[in-house]
Amino acid sequence: LAALIAVRPGQRPRLIYRTHRARRGDKRKGFTEHEYARLLDAAHQQLGGPVVLVWDNLNTHASGAMAELIAARDWLTVYRLPSYAHELNPVESVWSHLKRSLANLAKRNLTQLTALIKTRLRRMQYRPGLLDGFLASSGLDLTPFCNSRN
Repeated sequence: LAALIAVRPGQRPRLIYRTHRARRGDKRKGFTEHEYARLLDAAHQQLGGPVVLVWDNLNTHASGAMAELIAARDWLTVYRLPSYAHELNPVESVWSHLKRSLANLAKRNLTQLTALIKTRLRRMQYRPGLLDGFLASSGLDLTPFCNSRN
């Protein structure tokens, strides 16, 4: 899973996410740099403007290939969170909330689990108060990014 919470002045926050399913023979089980770039491109298109990204230091986020993909997007500005500061990342609250909602549920296969996860994430998308809470719990001051320029 990969997700971001997007904030735009005067609008409700948005949860934008993608799921990834490793295929047989894949050496990498997680998202590749190109898959993260596609998520960012989708966010840019949905938001209709420049994107300021506050990102953790996951190895894929900090790789040379990702740096090139970021540099190719003039609408993207990236700020890095300090290492080992997961409490500053609002998306960590999304994962925590999602995991709690899945507790004590048994699914027969990965397809069923993926469908349930997508349903739970979709529900979160329509709860702006919950997303605002995730942002507030990080303690980050997003004021400099929420000015009147759209």
